[in-house]
Amino acid sequence: MKYTNLSDAVLVSNYIKGQENALAILIERHKQRIYSFIYSKVFDRDISEDIFQDTFIKVINTLKKGRYNEEGKFLPWVMRIAHNLIIDHFRKDNRMPKFEDNGEFSIFSIISDGSLNAEKRLIKDQVEDDVRKLIKELPDDQKEVLMMRMYKDMSFKEISEKTGVSINTALGRMRYALINLRKVIEKHNIVLTA
Repeated sequence: MKYTNLSDAVLVSNYIKGQENALAILIERHKQRIYSFIYSKVFDRDISEDIFQDTFIKVINTLKKGRYNEEGKFLPWVMRIAHNLIIDHFRKDNRMPKFEDNGEFSIFSIISDGSLNAEKRLIKDQVEDDVRKLIKELPDDQKEVLMMRMYKDMSFKEISEKTGVSINTALGRMRYALINLRKVIEKHNIVLTA
């Protein structure tokens, strides 16, 4: 039987028994999915790579200590480790990420940040969802700048480099995005409370 055709559970078992290359196959098999998940939350390649590496350091340590008991559920287990490291990263920065539950790993929907009670979290999620819908009504160039600035926390210098326009153009697009966002809010008769 070809080594790469083995199931995750068999590869984990082989790694625990000392076959080092079994872990390399597991990492290769799942790296794209795990890295993409991490990147979708932090929007930064360097931070994503750090968290990805930290995830597998934790995986290796747990396996070496014989504390792995998630038989047949290797990928969800690794994703939970990555998820917890993402939360740790944002807690260090005092910024919580926006986790959307796409139904794939429902564990994320029950893991909560202790600083928000359930009601406040629901309201916060609803407001963020409403704002995202309003942003979709903006022209593409304004929407792009607004998303980079608000959700990816990019500087106007970084936005200008990424979009290939001058800093002044990026600033202008942001200004028009905010003006148009106000118009969209008025059009939908939304009352914003302080």
